[in-house]
Amino acid sequence: MIILITGASHTGKTLLAQRLLETQHVPYLSIDHLKMGLIRSGNTALTPMEDDALTAYLWPIVREIIKTAIENRQDLIVEGCYVPFNWRRDLDNAYLPFIRFVCLAMTDRYIDTHFDEIRRHASDIECRREDPDCTIANLKADNRRVIAGFQKAGEPVVLIEKDYEQTIKTLLD
Repeated sequence: MIILITGASHTGKTLLAQRLLETQHVPYLSIDHLKMGLIRSGNTALTPMEDDALTAYLWPIVREIIKTAIENRQDLIVEGCYVPFNWRRDLDNAYLPFIRFVCLAMTDRYIDTHFDEIRRHASDIECRREDPDCTIANLKADNRRVIAGFQKAGEPVVLIEKDYEQTIKTLLD
């Protein structure tokens, strides 16, 4: 089984993947690690700030990793924000039953009431640098974009509305 975790920035994608690793003992692939490996090795001239170009560049690689894992009957968690809204169209229908898709996004209200907490937890799993772009306005815009894009593509979106821990616990169960 492949668990494909995507969503907006700062929604806890990596934390969910880490908890699944710990509880289900399923390894995970961080698309961010793949991104940085390709950037730092000089295999791409893209920078970490080029989200759309990175999605176009990384998704074909990630898609083929997913297909290979399915073909080899291997469980794998794949997490990161570089998943296109219409990701299903790039996979043959034979692969889709083996993929559990999870998209995380926060509501405006959640961001308004928990912004300081969101920033405090930014480095719980990853060592993030101080991010001046992590503002209430930018988080709201990114979450709205993710929600609209995946919903338009017919994908379910798990909305973090009130209790983050309860939302994650529900996904782990």
